[in-house]
Amino acid sequence: MKRKSIIDIKEQKGKDPIVCLTAYTAPIARAVDKYVDLLLVGDSLGMVLYDYENTLPVTLDQMIEHSKSVVEASENACVVVDMPFGTYEESINLAFNNAARIMKETHCDGIKLEGGQNMYETVKYLTDRSIPVMGHIGLQPQSVVIDGGYKIKGKNKFDWSKYIDDAKALENAGAFSMVLEGMAEPLATEITSQVSIPTIGIGASPNCDGQILVTEDMIGLTNITPKFVKEYINIGKLIEEAANSYSNEVRNKEFPTKNHTYSMNPTIIKANKG
Repeated sequence: MKRKSIIDIKEQKGKDPIVCLTAYTAPIARAVDKYVDLLLVGDSLGMVLYDYENTLPVTLDQMIEHSKSVVEASENACVVVDMPFGTYEESINLAFNNAARIMKETHCDGIKLEGGQNMYETVKYLTDRSIPVMGHIGLQPQSVVIDGGYKIKGKNKFDWSKYIDDAKALENAGAFSMVLEGMAEPLATEITSQVSIPTIGIGASPNCDGQILVTEDMIGLTNITPKFVKEYINIGKLIEEAANSYSNEVRNKEFPTKNHTYSMNPTIIKANKG
């Protein structure tokens, strides 16, 4: 099976909805790979796996190690890796060196960074040097401290021009797609109609070219339930039920049974008795 490329993703705009999910580990990547077009190894892993307050403490080494496992465990989906906070903002050279390291060490298909007009030069520098870039505008998790929290963008139409200009800046810089997060639905629809590259919505609009969710949110493994999340199954409750059953059986000496233990070879037992 041929893994989807960034070209395949770009060509889906306006044709086939682009299905995206996050993956931070090999088991999740294996489970969802054949059902999605794109897997994002997001820096949200800091909150989901490490219980950080936000994404800011996530390191480049953490992103690389998790991404290696996701790429190795998947074979269908295009894999994109988040550049964590502090690894690309300082200079275009820093961004290139860190992005190149991610690409070389993980064998992923592209990187994602946050920002619009302010990241134009960086995105252009990367794409001119053969590093595929997915943009990210609207609510930017790496900016929650300076923003004062997770605030929906574009509720006031007078603010729309900034975000539309952000989207066009990413398009002109050579990004192959962009995430629209935490954005008023009409604004996300407008941006999608004005750019030639795919938009991936999360808390944005059904009119985006694709959608993404954090897998652990979708399957009930986190305590975070934003309005835009639909919980398709609650694995957390199933795990609790399984752990409870296991605990009861161990305490009641019902587990393990003979079916779960190993016996000796009868000829060895006989020889020992002789």
